[in-house]
Amino acid sequence: MTDAQTTERHTVIVDIHAVLVRDGQILLGRRQNTGFADGLYHVPAGHLEAGESVMEGLVREVREELGVHLNSGSVRFAHVMHSASGAGRVAFFFVADDWLGTPINQEPNKCSEIAWFGWDELPDQMVPYARVALNHIRAGTSFSTFGW
Repeated sequence: MTDAQTTERHTVIVDIHAVLVRDGQILLGRRQNTGFADGLYHVPAGHLEAGESVMEGLVREVREELGVHLNSGSVRFAHVMHSASGAGRVAFFFVADDWLGTPINQEPNKCSEIAWFGWDELPDQMVPYARVALNHIRAGTSFSTFGW
């Protein structure tokens, strides 16, 4: 057997992240009871489900977590990060500045609060890879790695 015949194809979890921007501030939620980074702030995020595109997953996650409907015309791709977390993950980040409704915390069992923060005033207690991604987004960098 050759190496190509014995090598298993790598699979990866796809994470989707929404960077909601209003008046120069971004919306963050403080995680709780999730088993990952509890107590830290993070952008609205989730995992892509089977059979959905990253845009469909983004719209679904924002609706589930915040109760708002993204205007797909206002959503723009901002960054992709290949993270060493677990067996490796790919995280897509999209920026949106237009939506229908007022963001509210619809998952109080997973999020203790939501709050708006200025780009220069991000909280110290923040998920590390999210902070790195936001810095890349602000700098206009479309790709990064984390933890390798």
